[in-house]
Amino acid sequence: MKLLIVEDEPAIADVIGAYAAREGYQTRWAADGEAALELWKDDSFDLVLLDLMLPKLTGEEVCRRIRAGSGVPIIMLTARGSENDIIAGLDAGADDYVVKPFSPRVLMARVRACLRKNGDAQDDMKSILRVGSRIEVDPNRVEIRKDGQPISVTRNEFLIFSTLAVPPVRTWSRDDIIRAALGDEYDGFDRTVDTYIKNLRKKLAEPGHENGWIQTVHGFGYKIDDSGKDPS
Repeated sequence: MKLLIVEDEPAIADVIGAYAAREGYQTRWAADGEAALELWKDDSFDLVLLDLMLPKLTGEEVCRRIRAGSGVPIIMLTARGSENDIIAGLDAGADDYVVKPFSPRVLMARVRACLRKNGDAQDDMKSILRVGSRIEVDPNRVEIRKDGQPISVTRNEFLIFSTLAVPPVRTWSRDDIIRAALGDEYDGFDRTVDTYIKNLRKKLAEPGHENGWIQTVHGFGYKIDDSGKDPS
């Protein structure tokens, strides 16, 4: 497994690299956003550890550009730990968010959890799920497709949508979604589920299904839109 560490403080990058090496991971380091994207283009990585406050390009912009073409797990590292900051990071496409100062051991546990969930999703061979006649959820390729074309989603967005899509259709509370899709190790606000849902709706919306095939059940949570009416 290879990790891309994007961090402008060499001391922090060295600590992360040392702990990652103990876990058996290979690492490469970029000290600014532009260098991170160059490394990303030239190499193959299993996970990205991404500082937000970077020279040249912000971490959010690096995340958006990586996420535009890849579902690789991304963990953001930052000193900005407000709820709004975390939501902004998730909106940019991050899978997890770690606030500085952090314990390197806890960070490595979060890395293991992200990689394990990503591997489980890829190894769990199941039938393709269909939502209406135009949306497919392919657990084998870890893809959501609309009209046969893959939609760029994050790992957590895929896990949440595929959980909602498993028949029979039911209403899921935010806590249920976190436990079933993201696991008990997920360390985030239950309201961050709303951010993932908002992003999914934006990516899947179309005339007749502006809600992105996800209904809000007020006072309870969310469910797949099972109206059975595809837009003509």
